[in-house]
Amino acid sequence: MEILFLGTGAAWCTPEYSCTCAICSKMNALGEERTRTSLLIRNDESLLVDCGPDLRLQMKANHLTRPDAVLITHEHGDHFLGMDDLLVFRRSIPAHAWHPIPVYATETAWKGIEVRFGYLLGSLVEKRIAVPGMMLDGLKTRVTPFKTFHGPSAAGSVGYIFETNTAGQYGKLVYTSDFMRIDDEPQLLENPDVLVIQAHWLHEPEFNRPFHMSLQSALDYIKRWKPRKAVYLVHISDMDLVPGDPGNNFMKKIPPRSPLTIPGSDLPYPVPTCSDEWQNVLDRIYKDYELPCPVFITRDGLKVIH
Repeated sequence: MEILFLGTGAAWCTPEYSCTCAICSKMNALGEERTRTSLLIRNDESLLVDCGPDLRLQMKANHLTRPDAVLITHEHGDHFLGMDDLLVFRRSIPAHAWHPIPVYATETAWKGIEVRFGYLLGSLVEKRIAVPGMMLDGLKTRVTPFKTFHGPSAAGSVGYIFETNTAGQYGKLVYTSDFMRIDDEPQLLENPDVLVIQAHWLHEPEFNRPFHMSLQSALDYIKRWKPRKAVYLVHISDMDLVPGDPGNNFMKKIPPRSPLTIPGSDLPYPVPTCSDEWQNVLDRIYKDYELPCPVFITRDGLKVIH
């Protein structure tokens, strides 16, 4: 199974335009940029997971061809507002050769999506319903959505479990997308080969107003699900407070509730301001907390094969 990380940032991209906080300033100085989080899963078919406002740039940067299907995780704009950009595949072939792209989302998520893109149904895309706990129909890959809690404005939020069997070799990928918790965890979440999980912050915030997952809280899921090979972090934001940063008083910044500390001490792990710093912190946490497998930061355009 191939995983292509098209985008790895938060809803306003990271760094944010015009922001002068320590994280955005460091990333700008290094030329780092994270567009809205989106994945492409390839095995016997090509599955696009979410299509945010950066889809055209992501397709161009990675030379993407038409996906076999699109899986939308929830009804927030940074996860579906690029659907219009899929029209390029329809516009550049003869009319008789076109067939709509299957797009999966929950019934609740579709209510929000159709308000914006109802005119695309039947011509560009074919509406298909994702039911938590039930395998999606019509795909070569076994894909099972599971219900996640991402706040009242994303009542249709789900993650996806991908299972493959190539040449008799079984593989499983769990993708959480945006979430704050999972109220009813299916057993299928346990022991994936790969876990792709949101880490909007390093430290769990004092008040989790956008209903996102921090790495600090994600450690409980990583330990409980016990991924076998690797964990990859996505949806990285700039909302952690960096000590001494004048930008800590910006509206988006939220103080930590109780920072993740180095075991046996009261010292918190330093807040990363760039990808290399993230990986340094993750390497320490992997050893300090005896996690079941290594944890990796992602970058836009990263391709991994498991």
